[in-house]
Amino acid sequence: MNAILSFAAALVSLRLAGLLLRDRRYAWAGGLLAFAGAAAAMAWGAAHGWDARAFRAYYLFGALLSAPLLGIGSLDLARRRWANPVGLVYTGLAVGIALAMPVHGIFDSTQVPHAQDHLDTLPRVVAIVASVLGTVAVVTVAAVTLRRRPLGNALLVAAVAVAAAASALTQTAVSAAAVCFAVSAVLLYAGATNRPASRAAGR
Repeated sequence: MNAILSFAAALVSLRLAGLLLRDRRYAWAGGLLAFAGAAAAMAWGAAHGWDARAFRAYYLFGALLSAPLLGIGSLDLARRRWANPVGLVYTGLAVGIALAMPVHGIFDSTQVPHAQDHLDTLPRVVAIVASVLGTVAVVTVAAVTLRRRPLGNALLVAAVAVAAAASALTQTAVSAAAVCFAVSAVLLYAGATNRPASRAAGR
């Protein structure tokens, strides 16, 4: 069941990422692609057991990329022109860290491994700092533009909250975490495509 639900979450996230790419919401699409990658790694780990390759992919998409890309998407919505270049640079850095970081320890379970058991300090610190900054960006932009996009911003904040719950649940309840990833993807898509009331009325 863990593998099936994780795979389903990956498919939902991938489909919605494609729709956001079509709408040129590149950073948010990247966030959903990160959800899909993390969920796919969880599906692989649940079905075949975890190994260093699956864990490396899970850490890249789930820990290093998902929350920061959501933050970049919010900053882009707020017309911060520097956000997308920063997002590209950070994505390259995250990929480099994930490829270069030593992964040690033994993988002998279908449960999601604990990062502290397999990684050194640097990649864990980068993931924590980047995730915090991404979350702060989403919440700050939502607060500043609340009057213009009340529903859309509420959905985006809810998406981040559910994604955080998914990350926490990976250590105890993989099925629930997979469902949360799928719900977060739907909330993110709904929030990203929601239009301000004034623009929607003018259509």
